[in-house]
Amino acid sequence: MDTRSARTHASLCGAACVTRDGVTRAPLQIRGGRIDASLPAWAYRVDLRDHLIFPGLINAHDHLQVNAVPALDAGAFPNSYAWIEAFQSHFANPAVVAALRVPKATRLRHGGLKNLLAGTTCVAHHDPWHAALDDVDFPVALLRDHGWSYALGWTSYGPPVQQSFAQTPVDRPWIIHLAEGTDAVAEAELARLDELGCLAAHTVLVHGVGLREQDIDRILACGAGVVWCPSSNERLLGRTLQPRRLAETGRLALGTDSRLSGSRDLLEELRHAAVRCELSPQQLLGLVTDDSARLLRMPWHGTLQPGAHADLVIVEDRGGHEAWNLVGIERNQIRAVVRGGVPRIADPDFAEWFDVAGVETVRVVLDGRPKLLAKALADTAVLALEPGLELATARAAFTAPATIAEARC
Repeated sequence: MDTRSARTHASLCGAACVTRDGVTRAPLQIRGGRIDASLPAWAYRVDLRDHLIFPGLINAHDHLQVNAVPALDAGAFPNSYAWIEAFQSHFANPAVVAALRVPKATRLRHGGLKNLLAGTTCVAHHDPWHAALDDVDFPVALLRDHGWSYALGWTSYGPPVQQSFAQTPVDRPWIIHLAEGTDAVAEAELARLDELGCLAAHTVLVHGVGLREQDIDRILACGAGVVWCPSSNERLLGRTLQPRRLAETGRLALGTDSRLSGSRDLLEELRHAAVRCELSPQQLLGLVTDDSARLLRMPWHGTLQPGAHADLVIVEDRGGHEAWNLVGIERNQIRAVVRGGVPRIADPDFAEWFDVAGVETVRVVLDGRPKLLAKALADTAVLALEPGLELATARAAFTAPATIAEARC
């Protein structure tokens, strides 16, 4: 057997594979970073009895470079423009000054790692592109070749609205903050966007708090979509949109909007959405997998179909509805996050899989629990930005079994 081939071939056996469409129990086969229909008999076998496998999660809206910048005190602003104005004085805060002194490349990698730790393997970054995002070992996959503008009423940042929309191919998403507020200014934005000729099937609107029922009708009629960031909305604006109609038609995705204004990570955002009790477990799962992939035109993410990227979240099966085993857990309860067919962070008993995959690791502690992290992701400057994550000390001995099989003995 060719050892190099073995590193890219793995059969995940015994687990239930969970997507919005249902549950299957056939082994999940990984070949060369993709999910495949079959594998050679000699492929590395991972015993995942009593586990569930989900597609890697998609964060449909983040500003990766500001996840370590201290947040502005909450307040019920009428719209995002008032919040942006209030934030200008926040730049004088010594903690903010210090956070922004960290090189942008480091802050971007930190934003990527923050997502990966919580099972997010793909992110839509809503800011100008940076060379650091092209690093081959960047922690997560990123939405690429898309169009974007920042907001209708803030023209000093980002590409001009009509120009950017016109330059975006119709098979790629075009993203803009819209109706981010509760006042008349926010309520008027969808009509204004439509007047500019920028509302179409590939338009993705972020936030949408000020959308009215007739606005939702217009969005559904043209096939556009919305990214929902409830934590950020409720914290800054005092309310969020009603998600049901958009979710029922598959036109809604979930985003974190970064820690500057929103939740810690996508798992926390999922918990926040679940507490509202408006959506079913399948709908909640769809917001961070296949529905998000559809809105962002990323067909090979958010699914476990053959040909898809082998980006996975592995958790223990605690019983009950399968989706609730992911919705509601903390990030340190994830057993393994797999990207490109190999583990990137996992519990210590996955050590053999790291070895077979040729992934060198370091020992870390994540929110009090020991983990193995791919060494390529363990830049000390990046780790220093992430609360709850630290390199394991010599005294923090790992007592976990060396393999998954030993864990069950």
